[in-house]
Amino acid sequence: MSSATANGTNGAAADAAATSERTSLAAVLEKAVTDREMTGIAEGVTSAAAFTVTKTQLSELGEERTRTALAKVLLDSLKEDNGAAATESASDNVVDLVETPTESASVRRGIVQLATNLQSLETETHDEHSEQAVEASQNAEVAANALTTLLLKSSPENGISPSEIAIRQDVFGSNAIADKELDSFLSLCWEAVQDFVLVWLIILGIISIVVETTVGLEDGESCGACWLEGAAILCSVCIVVLITASIDYAKQFAFIRLTRSLHETNTKSVIRDGQQVSVVDDDIVVGDILSVNSHSLASIPADCVLLGPTADLKMDESTLTGESKLISKKPGDVILSGTTAVQGSGKMVVIAVGINSVAGKIQARVYDSSDHQDDTLGDSEEESPLFVKLDMIAKQIGLVGTFCAVIAFAASCIIGLAIEGEDVDNLIDYLIVAITVLAVAVPEGLPLAVTLALAFSSNKMMKEQNLVKHLDACETMGCATTICTDKTGTLTANKMTARALYMAMKNYLCTDPSVHLADFIKTMDGGASPECLEILTALLAIDTMDETVLTFKDDSKLKEISGASGNPTEVALLTLIHELGRDYNEIRNTTRGRSNQGDLAKHLGEGKQYQFSSARKMMSWAVPHNGGYRVYTKGAAEVVLGRCHQMIDSNASAVDMDDTSSDTLVGIAESYARRGMRTLGLAYRDLPEGFDFEALSPSIKNTDGTDAFQAETDLVFVGVVGIEDPLRKDVPRAIEQCYEAGIDVRLVTGDSPNTAVSIAHQAGILRDFHFVTNDDGTPKEMVASNLKENVMMEGKAFRAKVYKTDSDGNKEFDQAVFDKIWPHLRVLARSSPDDKLTLAHGLNQSTLFTETEICRQLKTEDNISIFPDRQVVAMTGDGTNDAPALKRADIGFAMGITGTQIAKDAADIILLDDNFASIVTAAKWGRNVYCSIQKFLQFQLTVNIAAVVTALTGAFAYQKSPLAAIQLLWVNLLMDALASLALASEPPVDALLKKPPVNRTQHMITKRMWANMLGQATYQIVVVMTLLFKGPDIFDFTAGHIVEDELDENSVHYTLIFNSFVWMQLFNEVNCRNLKGEFNVFAGIEKNPIFLSILVSTSVLQVLIVQFGSIAFHVAEDGLSGKYWGISIALGAGSFPVQQCINILYRIGQHVNLVRNEGKMKKNANLTTRHAA
Repeated sequence: MSSATANGTNGAAADAAATSERTSLAAVLEKAVTDREMTGIAEGVTSAAAFTVTKTQLSELGEERTRTALAKVLLDSLKEDNGAAATESASDNVVDLVETPTESASVRRGIVQLATNLQSLETETHDEHSEQAVEASQNAEVAANALTTLLLKSSPENGISPSEIAIRQDVFGSNAIADKELDSFLSLCWEAVQDFVLVWLIILGIISIVVETTVGLEDGESCGACWLEGAAILCSVCIVVLITASIDYAKQFAFIRLTRSLHETNTKSVIRDGQQVSVVDDDIVVGDILSVNSHSLASIPADCVLLGPTADLKMDESTLTGESKLISKKPGDVILSGTTAVQGSGKMVVIAVGINSVAGKIQARVYDSSDHQDDTLGDSEEESPLFVKLDMIAKQIGLVGTFCAVIAFAASCIIGLAIEGEDVDNLIDYLIVAITVLAVAVPEGLPLAVTLALAFSSNKMMKEQNLVKHLDACETMGCATTICTDKTGTLTANKMTARALYMAMKNYLCTDPSVHLADFIKTMDGGASPECLEILTALLAIDTMDETVLTFKDDSKLKEISGASGNPTEVALLTLIHELGRDYNEIRNTTRGRSNQGDLAKHLGEGKQYQFSSARKMMSWAVPHNGGYRVYTKGAAEVVLGRCHQMIDSNASAVDMDDTSSDTLVGIAESYARRGMRTLGLAYRDLPEGFDFEALSPSIKNTDGTDAFQAETDLVFVGVVGIEDPLRKDVPRAIEQCYEAGIDVRLVTGDSPNTAVSIAHQAGILRDFHFVTNDDGTPKEMVASNLKENVMMEGKAFRAKVYKTDSDGNKEFDQAVFDKIWPHLRVLARSSPDDKLTLAHGLNQSTLFTETEICRQLKTEDNISIFPDRQVVAMTGDGTNDAPALKRADIGFAMGITGTQIAKDAADIILLDDNFASIVTAAKWGRNVYCSIQKFLQFQLTVNIAAVVTALTGAFAYQKSPLAAIQLLWVNLLMDALASLALASEPPVDALLKKPPVNRTQHMITKRMWANMLGQATYQIVVVMTLLFKGPDIFDFTAGHIVEDELDENSVHYTLIFNSFVWMQLFNEVNCRNLKGEFNVFAGIEKNPIFLSILVSTSVLQVLIVQFGSIAFHVAEDGLSGKYWGISIALGAGSFPVQQCINILYRIGQHVNLVRNEGKMKKNANLTTRHAA
């Protein structure tokens, strides 16, 4: 015998032996399962010692996800308790389900042989349909059953006993991951008190109390209420801190309630005691048999190993890997937690739960390790642009206030001691005046205004589908310059829809998102013929799976679709039938050989179904027709077209297909694909009676090289359907609003370039000028290959460009190269979550705006405007691996419906409806926060300027302020607090999205605001000074300083000044609703009941204070007469005409400045011309 023959014989013998061992092991396992079902299930696992596998080993299997790892787990289970690899003398626990030593040895030998074969076959590369690949799949299926039965003590058919749950949780852990630890209320208070203004106020309040209650008292003098001002300042700090901390604390619980409500709805079907039961994800344990199918797009709650048999199960693993391609799964494969079943169905055994699962480990790291968050998740820990600016303003005001206080103290000392010769004991009074000036200068109401504005906006945003987790995220979104968005579910409806059909030589390509394809088919060029529609709808209704169904609203007379389940592509086809006015159920139920309802059900066996397979790339269904059979076929367009020799005409008659027609059809299918559509070919064939449905074609091959079914050849072409996930109807307008607001939108998706470009162009992210043109200037086809350089990039090419490798082989981010790419980049296709992180980091760190020449060149050559400051980046994400990018971005948006828990935890805002239009809403509210705080600053600083000047004047003139400290406290704290709420409640207007974002470095106080503040403050100072120095002469009453010094009474003079001062603030509060000098200051005021109610409330309080607050508020004992009330209100109302004068003068000044600049430009142009001449 030759060597080759001997080797062949030996190989065949080895194969036979392997098959025998596998068959033997399968038989023993089957018997073991039967025994367990008869005895074990009833009794259940009673101790942890029953398990010979650890949660660590199972967790490693989930991480490695290979058949080699599965083989390793099986072999490790055969080791002795001391760890020695004595596979022939295995622990009895491994085989405690078998009765005889012979059977035990057989199981051990079978496991060893099985594991060895798995490892050897895994190390070699085999064709998918080769004998080796088939053998490997068979071995993996038996190995999965062995893992389930022998190691996990479960049953593929009957599952586990409910009595075992507690033991299994003790041994393998619980599937409930502990919630993220909440920030304590005290820690939130400590965080709130770090505000610079609040620190100033605390110091000021303490100094005020100490001075007033100690050194400020003469011998024998009682303090009385002298501590009141300092205590009130500290009280205001407590109020701000408590409100801020309470809001943040409440937000945490709102997020927890949302999370728990989502958890309660997350239930899965498991087999326990032989019964299919529904349990919440948290109650699933290792050993549970999980049943999943694509009908509900089931999310896998734990790491599992797939058991056989399966029905073409395909998983979406994009939440963990970022890869949008569906992954086919076979028995023995590991199914990761957090992934989703989108096609087929199957049973799987749970191997790792909770923090031992892959997704659980990521979640635990995110929650438990602050170092991990800083390093891996890229949390930049930067303050929002708003708080950076507010800190700067607070420091500037603090310095000015300190300077004014020093001036007041020095002036009082010089005038009082040196000039008027007062006693040295008056130094304390001078110090109190200086402290009063400082108290007036510091805007006590500012922290409360910021808190109230953010809280009000966040609550309003909640009603508009934005759950704000961090208050400052509201304002940060208002400064956003770039939004990097996902596609599926955010821009699109996450609902596959038929958008194109080529049938009977007519191309029904529907490009308008608001128009249904069915309406387009019925109306274009007179519409498709009834005969064509008849054969089209019959084909689609019959050649789809029973599992794919549409549901309708019960109370809808028009049978409006309320939901769907099953294969998303088939859902799109059935929806097309419905929109064409046909009932797919009626077609199915009245077709012999297809119907399983009524009298026709007995004829169901006359039909023949060819289920879809990846080898054939098609699905067919044969039904009786005209004495023979008709086979309806749908599948990959290129495969179906390759088997067609005829096609239908406009009357649905079969005509021969020539080369020209064939080329046209291929071109149409390719054009649909270039638009990012999934293309399906539709065809049929009529067969004679008695046809052999199992007959194979000797000449036509499937894509895997096997012989095709004869019934699926020589077809009649019906049409090509283009299916895509369409845009949400409100997305194009939302994108347009972003561009109008100066916000760039970039699409970052795992989809193919053509799909990404198609959606981006429909949405308006890509415009016509992004594509190259023909020589005659006409635009080329709007597909990925026709885009200009760097407008669209694939993730792999993007990474290759922006990362450079150093001499040690380490990859390093290249900001310079990134800066050449990102101004052009609009679409990043086939991207991974790491690409999102790179994009967020690069945009955030870019200083391209400082390169004046490059920015000018980009504007001139490419019409690209670079925002004149650092980019503020908003990022959307839904997957677990999106968490780093969401943390690194200035503002992270997680999807509330499709987002994973980890993504939601990492985000700043959760989009409850997963809709891009809600991001635009967030931007509008964010800008409104900024404007609200600007309005309050305009109001507050006007008060402060006037009050400081008044206090300084009093210090110079009388060494005391005409406004008492308690009066200033009412003006500066309580009234301002109410004003902050009033101005913070101003609703946003669409005009906010008509201007560019605010620069990070731009001061919050604009020139226009300065004009308003100085103009109104000047008016108020003139009024107060007139009343102070000329009031006694004009109104014939005794001067206030004389009454208070000589008679020790509260004067009408100072009360009139106080009352007039407050009314000027109240009327100016209406002016401060506007920042741009609008002439109609009352516009829209009726739409803000909060503002009106606060304005009225403050006015009533002022009346009560003046008339009845004699002692407490240092006003005249009997208040003011009607005459003085009229004067006070008239002076207050003077703020309105003063504002109009300010507006006119400012516009005149702008015009003069414009004319002057134009004159300078003309002069420079003339000089340049003369020089050139």
